[in-house]
Amino acid sequence: MSLASIDVGLKRIGVAICVGSNIVTPKDAILRKNRNQAARDVNTFLKEWDIKKLIVGYPSSSEDMQKRIKHFVALLELEIPYEFQEENMSSIEAEDLIKGEIKYKRDGRIDSIAAKIILERYLSRQ
Repeated sequence: MSLASIDVGLKRIGVAICVGSNIVTPKDAILRKNRNQAARDVNTFLKEWDIKKLIVGYPSSSEDMQKRIKHFVALLELEIPYEFQEENMSSIEAEDLIKGEIKYKRDGRIDSIAAKIILERYLSRQ
């Protein structure tokens, strides 16, 4: 089954996919101008990759972000099942993974690697 995960942030949405096997690949992050545009871009991404299930990163420590993420998922009007996956420390773990390899930029790479980590966590509990 083809899966995707998103790491929803206020400026970028990290995206990763797993198609066919348990190999998870980060994709280009979606830059967020406003929530409606971001929701359209996520829906387009899910259709382009024929995703059958979406895994959404969900922070257990921030009620404000939990509300924002639930609201964003509602905007997606998904026709596929989705699940929330605990995402705590995924961005810090992503930063540690790429330290020294690239200049630290806010271009979405860290966000998509965080989405990759979220999806790997989900797959490890299946």
